[in-house]
Amino acid sequence: MASSCLHEVAELLGDVLKLGKRTTRLTAETRLFGSLPELDSMAVVLVVVAIEERYGIRFDPEEVQAETFATLGTLAALVDGKRAS
Repeated sequence: MASSCLHEVAELLGDVLKLGKRTTRLTAETRLFGSLPELDSMAVVLVVVAIEERYGIRFDPEEVQAETFATLGTLAALVDGKRAS
């Protein structure tokens, strides 16, 4: 299932992590946590805060885990799910 906010989340991630031109290469299958050196535990907090502010949603503490940040697609799917509820 394609995420409706995939491109937006990719841009936000690129801005927060300062990925520059690499942002355009992010796809739903792009591995994040453990694969992007810029995405460490502190950066995860910054990404969560940025997403919460942009979309007016809140992450539950148990949602901030490696599985959520496994790929761009898993992160965008969670954002979509929270926006729909």
